[in-house]
Amino acid sequence: MQYEGKIYRPWIEARSILIQTTLGCSINTCTFCSMFDDKRFKVRDIEDVFKDIEEARQIYPYVESIFLTDGNVMAARTDYLLKVLNKLKHTFPESQRISLYSGLNDFRRKSVAELKELKSAGLDMAYCGLESGDPVVLDRIKKRMSQEQAIEGMTMAKEAGIEVLLSFIFGLGGRERSKAHIIETTRILNITKPEHIAPMALAIQPGTVMEQEVKDGTFIMPTQLQILEEEKYLLENLEIDTFYWGDHGNNIVPQKGYLLDSREQFLARVNHAIDSNPMAAHNIIQTYSW
Repeated sequence: MQYEGKIYRPWIEARSILIQTTLGCSINTCTFCSMFDDKRFKVRDIEDVFKDIEEARQIYPYVESIFLTDGNVMAARTDYLLKVLNKLKHTFPESQRISLYSGLNDFRRKSVAELKELKSAGLDMAYCGLESGDPVVLDRIKKRMSQEQAIEGMTMAKEAGIEVLLSFIFGLGGRERSKAHIIETTRILNITKPEHIAPMALAIQPGTVMEQEVKDGTFIMPTQLQILEEEKYLLENLEIDTFYWGDHGNNIVPQKGYLLDSREQFLARVNHAIDSNPMAAHNIIQTYSW
């Protein structure tokens, strides 16, 4: 299989086969991210994708889940994606789930009818980066997405029946906008009601704009206590039934489960960390590269 460059997939997709469908990210301006700095965005030739699918069939006798990389695969044309999905369903009839990366704006650039076609062809789930609900933070990180666009994109995905996992980053507002960041993020989540959410603590990636901002003092890292307080606020104020994938390696208190069933347990762990974790009082958080 002809992978090009660095390959990323959500930790949740650890057992999925990976089919590289696009190269890079069509946005690639986010100040905190360096995932796709090694390549320019491109939709792969369909015949090359088909060859990889056929080779994967020869390697794996049973495939339960499939994940399409690279960043925001949904940016590709609908007719192209339908060909890929149809090939996957024909080649792996036993598969139970096909997922991909998407931007919320990628939903908006298609019609609901197109999204429903993709759902009917086998697309089950999309992983989307909200990052923050705070318009100031969204502007600072150069996300190229507004609150309104995020809400519209999620509404379209829901109408089409495509499940969405929204990821966002504790601490992305820095020390200054920690409160505004988590209040607005929680508000947007309550409006959009994603089926899954994946909060993760901020990790400064080498070579990013944000790394330079930390060095020159224009971005002040939040404290661990602020990170924990953000998670506490989120857990206390979310009003949706969603699956909480809070077990990313950077999170101070890794935990996962259905929110409504686990809220009190989650809160107890966070409160315990606030009260007893000596790292909570440190001036900066300690995180690691993705």
